[in-house]
Amino acid sequence: MSAAQADPLALFHDWMAEAETHETNDPNAMALATVDVAGRPSLRMVLLKAADASGFTFYTNLESRKGCELAGNPFAALCFHWKSLRRQIRVEGRTEPVDAAEADAYFASRARASQIGAWASAQSRPLSGRFELEKRVGEFAAKFGLGKVPRPPHWSGFRLVPDRIEFWHDRPFRLHDRFVYTQDNGIWRLEHLYP
Repeated sequence: MSAAQADPLALFHDWMAEAETHETNDPNAMALATVDVAGRPSLRMVLLKAADASGFTFYTNLESRKGCELAGNPFAALCFHWKSLRRQIRVEGRTEPVDAAEADAYFASRARASQIGAWASAQSRPLSGRFELEKRVGEFAAKFGLGKVPRPPHWSGFRLVPDRIEFWHDRPFRLHDRFVYTQDNGIWRLEHLYP
């Protein structure tokens, strides 16, 4: 009936590989849900940069709204939705910061303009106008010249370590395939769910 496997990460990679051939724009786009200290949820799209046995990795400005919310409450949720494939994957768990070496390596792989942008953007804070941002971009481009752009101290990554991964696949007459993996003492347990 379904494509469930023993290892949810292997299934995630199978589905991601299909998405990479069918989704024309950002198959690695995922909604990230966080919660502030008052318990109020916030949701935005981010890009998955790695997924392996240690978790799902993304990068951000640590002083952004999401960075501050994760500092106050490390639990988060992700949702991948691939409309062309009529599939979605939901991932829940605790986030942890990536180490400095991993953040440095990823930052070094980014386009130079994106590196400069990470320095220039005071992400999530008020902006008086577009000129203010463009001026900051120019200032940091001049500061670093043609040399290497170091990773800003306020920019790094998080890894969501999953304890729940749910797969959903659209089927006729709303009789969808839906199955969830939950982790218990390092072992994944699989259950099928009513759609």
